[in-house]
Amino acid sequence: MLPKNPAEALTSVTFEKYGTGERAGENLTRFGAFAWGEVVSLRVGCPRRLGVTAVVLRINRDGQPPKDMPFTFLSSDYEQGQDICELELDTAALCGLDAGGRRSGLFFYRLLLVRDQDTLFTDSRNNVDFTLGADGGQAFRLLVYDGGDPVPEWFGQGVLYHVFVDRFRRGAGAVRYQTGARGAVMEPDWAHGIPPFAERQGDSLANNTFFGGNLWGVAEALDYLADLGVRVLYLSPIFRAYSNHKYDTGDYLAVDEGFGGEAALDALLDKAKRYGIAVILDGVFNHTGDDSRYFNRYGTYPDTGAYQSPDSPYRDWYEFSEWPDRYASWWGIPILPKLNHKNDVCRSFFTGVDGVGARYIRRGIAGWRLDVADELSDDFLDEFHASVRAAGAESARKPVIIGEVWENAAEKIAYGRRRRYLQGGQLDSVMNYPVRSGILAFVCDRDAEMLYDVLTELYASYPRPVSDSLMNLIGTHDTERILTVLGSEPGDYDRSNRALSVARLSPEKRRAAAHLLKLASLLQYTVFGIPSLYYGDEVGLEGYHDPFCRMPFPWDELEEPVRADLLAHYRALGALRAHPALNRGGFLPVGHGADWLAFRRSAEHGYAGSGNAGDLLIAVSRSSEPVNLDVPQGAALLLAVGGVSLASGCLTLSPDSGCAVRLG
Repeated sequence: MLPKNPAEALTSVTFEKYGTGERAGENLTRFGAFAWGEVVSLRVGCPRRLGVTAVVLRINRDGQPPKDMPFTFLSSDYEQGQDICELELDTAALCGLDAGGRRSGLFFYRLLLVRDQDTLFTDSRNNVDFTLGADGGQAFRLLVYDGGDPVPEWFGQGVLYHVFVDRFRRGAGAVRYQTGARGAVMEPDWAHGIPPFAERQGDSLANNTFFGGNLWGVAEALDYLADLGVRVLYLSPIFRAYSNHKYDTGDYLAVDEGFGGEAALDALLDKAKRYGIAVILDGVFNHTGDDSRYFNRYGTYPDTGAYQSPDSPYRDWYEFSEWPDRYASWWGIPILPKLNHKNDVCRSFFTGVDGVGARYIRRGIAGWRLDVADELSDDFLDEFHASVRAAGAESARKPVIIGEVWENAAEKIAYGRRRRYLQGGQLDSVMNYPVRSGILAFVCDRDAEMLYDVLTELYASYPRPVSDSLMNLIGTHDTERILTVLGSEPGDYDRSNRALSVARLSPEKRRAAAHLLKLASLLQYTVFGIPSLYYGDEVGLEGYHDPFCRMPFPWDELEEPVRADLLAHYRALGALRAHPALNRGGFLPVGHGADWLAFRRSAEHGYAGSGNAGDLLIAVSRSSEPVNLDVPQGAALLLAVGGVSLASGCLTLSPDSGCAVRLG
């Protein structure tokens, strides 16, 4: 039988993790990824009145049967009426070497609390917090990674700025666009032009209308970017291609002349270096365009492409079921034929010692963002990482590799295969779409619990260096503009593309959305990782789905009140990013309710919040009532959104407000 107050006894069970050796006593409870060779002390505290006779760890490597590992008695807390049991988990012994000789692995485990009459099992909703009940709940996740080649430490500092080149800025340098029947169509009206769109989403669209943004313009805007605290510049694809978006690469070894060509890239890299801004490129290596040197459907290039002849040197770079018109393509889109990375020559073109990846690192870029990483094979990612890192050894900056992964990358299954992106030797980090979902749930729906769970699960799933380098986004070229999301009603998205092309928020909704954007961006800029700012979000660009989320930057309208107010806010956030606690510092939730959340960032680089003076407290509320939090005497308000007051050790958040506070 259960003792008196069974619910209280169940919730009084504790599960903690501690470091050993050099990290002896360090609390690692909120972490679930450890380097191969680390030994972690697992400790379970059981109230005696619960009647537990044994504690067991039931753990299995992904895809393999489980094994049971018993805890041993460690100590008793007589005042609390609690027994402490311990199990030292040696990740090297647990993991060994996998079939490929790698020092890594993904494991799932649960705790079993054995009693005379039954056994209780843990059920975790976020890889840290748990309840106890019958068998069948959610397992904890343990990722063991090879820490031999850590994430570059420079990536994660400051702000990352994402530029869609054709829509950012027209620069004064020389450009040349493709002419002829399949040539570029120029849109002269930068301020008010509307990108061509299909009548229905998914219908065919040429995407050959250009507004004239180029790399010269990006270089001209570096002063502006530096004022935003930008330390990393992420460019949409720049290689020669037919379309304005360039995700249909035509030639990987040529910078598109419409963007200024080789000279413009060299000038940008040289000037960015003087500003201390690293440049990373968008690598679209899963597919090419059908109008490419390699496929050459339209005869644009002098080479004989795979579409033109079965004897083409590129024939086996693609998979034809019936040459020439039936072939594998990305998501069945015929203008994007899929590359066959099983072909060694094709794969080596990108991943070899002198491949595309390494070539541009030697030229001076600081890394790559890999488009649709789920569709790149393990062999491709292993080889690409090795060649890029080797090329980076010749430069002053270790290159970074970021993957486009929309879900939790620690346990991602893509096309029926578990991926090992973060186990070492593939990706340094990923685009953080889950945090976007969590922030929007909080800001739009007042759901602080979901945001807490998202942050907790990610921090407890990823290696600490990965968490410190997550590309935290709330808007991209693939999503509706964040201001539009925050100001729209659900039914607004159901309108025709023609209606959406000119749809704008009313002045009242725009002001309200701008306030919510300040709250969302405060979170984006202060959680673990690096904020990824999509061009124009900082000045309130609007737009629904692609292509409307890719409107030109409003350089001539920056004095408009909402734009100016948002820009001042983002500049303040950029300045805040210089605080040591936001550069790979510790992260620790300190409280949350249904509609408010607070967390601490540590100026030290330890595993958890240090509790030292100089730490930051971030608190954001969507509550309709004031929220009061105790803070140390001497705390100082660094940044506030909405009504925030700080006096006599009490921080008060008015409804719909947020702040960053220096503690001591």
